[in-house]
Amino acid sequence: MFSILHRVGLGGTFDHLHKGHRLLLETALNVGYNVVIGLATKDLLENKEYSSKLESFKTRKKNLEEFISTLAELQRVEIIKLNDPYGPPAYEADYQGIIVSEETYETALKINQMRKDKGIDPMIIVVIPLLKDENNKKISSTIIRQQL
Repeated sequence: MFSILHRVGLGGTFDHLHKGHRLLLETALNVGYNVVIGLATKDLLENKEYSSKLESFKTRKKNLEEFISTLAELQRVEIIKLNDPYGPPAYEADYQGIIVSEETYETALKINQMRKDKGIDPMIIVVIPLLKDENNKKISSTIIRQQL
């Protein structure tokens, strides 16, 4: 297994795990050897659209673990509770990279600015494209919840 970076981070809701989530996770596992996934907690999600249809933290974590185990050893991955929009990469120097979607690129820039303000080197930002369905609409958990 060849990875470019020792430790990378990514975060999100990972609700109703879909193709976009899988691409994000696959990219993180290909770019980083140690992958830390910040899984959003209920407190962070209270204002999400259709929040009543969100899968539980336990279900989302289990779905992540099952998918990751098809690609890599679970020992390479740490799933942590994400209680704020920035997570550990904003404060901990041992992260070399962050994996984001086009939608969350601005957050990655903010995290790097927070690191710079603390005297920590910025991370490499890896951006994956938004994926579209057969109707050319972006694939998103919000849309999936809306249709439930």
